[in-house]
Amino acid sequence: MTPDIDAWDAWTPRVVAERLAGLDVPWCVAAGWAVELFLGVPGRPHADLEIAVPADRFGAVAERFPDCDFHVAHDGGLLPLSPEAMRTGHQTWACERASGLWRLDVFREPHDGDVWICRRDARIRRPYAEIIRRDPDGIPYLVPEVVLLFKAKAVREKDQADFAAALPLLDEAARRWLDDSLALLDPTHRWRSQLSTSY
Repeated sequence: MTPDIDAWDAWTPRVVAERLAGLDVPWCVAAGWAVELFLGVPGRPHADLEIAVPADRFGAVAERFPDCDFHVAHDGGLLPLSPEAMRTGHQTWACERASGLWRLDVFREPHDGDVWICRRDARIRRPYAEIIRRDPDGIPYLVPEVVLLFKAKAVREKDQADFAAALPLLDEAARRWLDDSLALLDPTHRWRSQLSTSY
């Protein structure tokens, strides 16, 4: 039986990093938590926790969570994990069996070897070595310009807050990359004016 879709009590990035310690997979914390790790200070509350992994390495990551059942998020619902379900979407929720709570969302991302490929436009790609950083505790996180590229698709209040918090700390290369990537995905996006005046 699939748990309640709203039954989230996400682990922290530290818990997941401990579970995945020593795993030879280029994984990283994504979304809002990644912005917080970049900023280095506590931020807004987080309802969930997302990590990004190369799609064909998902199995190695899932093995580190033997106490969880995975489901694929699709069209507002959840599908039991199967090869067919995994073709319907990239999000894979982990439910802890003992508690019946959702603890983690694993994004299965396109890639070509050691190069990450944007799932929204395959022209946008970067080596994993460039897009994964670590906080002072060694927790890997997705660089903010990539996080913000995904947040730009449908800007909610929390996405705008993450953009506003991260923008002053982005270097010129990061701002230019985000601006160039938005030019491909959404040329009229409102964030572009703030990005282009800063380099």
